[in-house]
Amino acid sequence: MNFRKISKLIQSEHILFALPFAYLGILFAGGGAIKTWIWVTIALVAASTAGMSFHRIIDSDIEAKNPRKEDIGVSKGTTRLSALWGLSILASFLLILSSYMLNTLCLYLSFAALPMLFVYSFIKRFTSATHFYLGLIEAAAPIGGYLAVKGEFDKIPLILGFAMMMWISGLDITYARQDIEFDAMEGLHSVPVTFGKGRALIISAATYILSIAALISAGMLTGRGTAYWVSLICAAIIFLREQVLASRESVESIDELFQINSFVSPILFLGTALDVFIGQS
Repeated sequence: MNFRKISKLIQSEHILFALPFAYLGILFAGGGAIKTWIWVTIALVAASTAGMSFHRIIDSDIEAKNPRKEDIGVSKGTTRLSALWGLSILASFLLILSSYMLNTLCLYLSFAALPMLFVYSFIKRFTSATHFYLGLIEAAAPIGGYLAVKGEFDKIPLILGFAMMMWISGLDITYARQDIEFDAMEGLHSVPVTFGKGRALIISAATYILSIAALISAGMLTGRGTAYWVSLICAAIIFLREQVLASRESVESIDELFQINSFVSPILFLGTALDVFIGQS
């Protein structure tokens, strides 16, 4: 596999999407050393690569039937599953190594993370809670960033993780509305399939509200400054715009939704970074 094909298969844009939230965890923990930022970056890239490789392997037959995913190499049979297995094993090793370089707690948690990544693709075969399971996996980004600095649990990383979980769950529910007919035909579970498109949109909106509420709570508990609150207001506005776009259900609206959603994590990261390194100095 060449780099371009690998990037497409593992959806490298998702890694760039999650990195700022891992960094957010580091910032809430005080900032950490440069080496912490480096190893957290490697750990997140490795975890995302392993998780997406597992997903492509397990869902290769299903994705081959989905017209929205016909351009994926595995679906078209142009990528060997053995190559993906090799990539997933390498990424898993890098996750464990980078976690070891951070601290003992991160190392232990890496062994719990790998089975969670592998199981994800099976969840939708049994329950509509698959969106929240994906959110739980993504919650590891801010939690892991925080623990990489502190090396121990407290309520702040859990609140940040909950915020990430609700955000990703809501986004994934919106995404699943596009596949409602296909998922129903294949016997796959999702919130839109179970509750319908209208109620799914309401549930998605509720998760966004919970996400913002959690970020407000984290900001108040840690005494965040103006830059953080401005970034949070911007994120809330984007969430509101996403709900408006999702209700229109056109291809153009959904494309715009995912485009503006990509700004949420960097905006929150920038606001928090300004608060930590400038506002609190």
